[in-house]
Amino acid sequence: MFRKILIANRGEIALRVICACKELDIATVAVYSEADRNSLHVRFADEAVCIGPARSSESYLNIPHVISAAEITDVEAIHPGYGFLSENANFAEVCEASHINFIGPSPDMLRLMGEKEHARREMAAAGLPIVPGSDGIVGDVDAATAEAARIGYPLIVKASAGGGGRGMRIVRHKEELLPLWETARHEAQQAFGVADVYLEKFIERPRHIEFQVLGDRNGNVLHLGERECSIQRRHQKLVEESPSMALTPKLRADLGRRVVEALKKIGYSNAGTVEFLMDEDGSVYFIEMNARIQVEHPVTEMVTGVDLIKAQIRIAAGEKLDAAVGPIEFRGHSIECRINAEDPDTFVPSAGRITTFQMPGGPGIRVDTAAHADAVIPPFYDSLIAKLIVHGRDRAEAIARMRRALEMFVVEGIKTSLPLHQRILADADFEAGRLDTHFLEHLLPVHAK
Repeated sequence: MFRKILIANRGEIALRVICACKELDIATVAVYSEADRNSLHVRFADEAVCIGPARSSESYLNIPHVISAAEITDVEAIHPGYGFLSENANFAEVCEASHINFIGPSPDMLRLMGEKEHARREMAAAGLPIVPGSDGIVGDVDAATAEAARIGYPLIVKASAGGGGRGMRIVRHKEELLPLWETARHEAQQAFGVADVYLEKFIERPRHIEFQVLGDRNGNVLHLGERECSIQRRHQKLVEESPSMALTPKLRADLGRRVVEALKKIGYSNAGTVEFLMDEDGSVYFIEMNARIQVEHPVTEMVTGVDLIKAQIRIAAGEKLDAAVGPIEFRGHSIECRINAEDPDTFVPSAGRITTFQMPGGPGIRVDTAAHADAVIPPFYDSLIAKLIVHGRDRAEAIARMRRALEMFVVEGIKTSLPLHQRILADADFEAGRLDTHFLEHLLPVHAK
């Protein structure tokens, strides 16, 4: 087992990794920007190193600064959390070259999954169903026109190196293709430094379903069930739950088996999430794989009893999968609400000082956060300030528990998305499980788009 780990992240996920390390008796090193000097992850780590100014490009995304912090504190491994450098193949390679264990997949696997179109082809070859689309990058106008005619409308233009909804445009008519294709290419270039795009069939009202997986370095892979992540705004998830009401036991078993077989074929190790879209007719298509721990990993932990962060660390330290994971028992239903520091009506970020922070408690309630009363939410980073997670014997109890917890969660001094989550949980369609990725557009038709 590792003696000391550096956490190359901030906020709640940095604190979450520190908690796992404490339970494993592993010393921790926090890195922080000047804006995060007084943050809880800095306070609770055994050591802390300032790696630069508030701007993430000069701190949390600055690979030389992170590696320097790791070297001067003599760590054996780096946990990247999610976001920032977590899926950066170059960073993983630098860790290897510096003789530091990267707690995640190999650089080659990160590179493969980071190129969405390459990942799509690889997973199709490994046996997963994919959305009909272009055979590779669409590099010029003639190719785009020909591929669009073959696929049919509506279709979606996607950045090959994309994520978070950037470099994506929906094309409903032939006349829109070329201008939207150019727009997506330009946005992809600006966001990712690569203008490559490909085309896919656009599914009008899909559900977003993902499978949590773990693999060790001995070729063993398992899945820990699925999560329903259909409630989104601009491709950013707001509410997640496990299990999904859309999957029958037969479909769950079949899809889970195919996911495990596919990842064994490509030699995947550590934690990852295989993401699918489900069409209205029940057809399921692979869209991408996130080669890291997910924001929404706690709902899987709640229904399986598996500590995914500890499993990541154990696998990276060389343990076999069974020992790293322990017993798995699927039990009950879990829901997570991402509480963001933003106006619940306009979605404008709300930075500032928190004057009151009262978290809910009671049976089946978990809050993952690094926020507290008198904490300052800086304007430089993602607006997520807390994840409220509940567990119930079934979905009805989980919904009732989440409604109660949202009502008892008090945050003052800044605006938060708590009122929006209360609206979602009170909605009849949500209660009935009638979900798709356009749910919020119907709930908030003016602002959701």
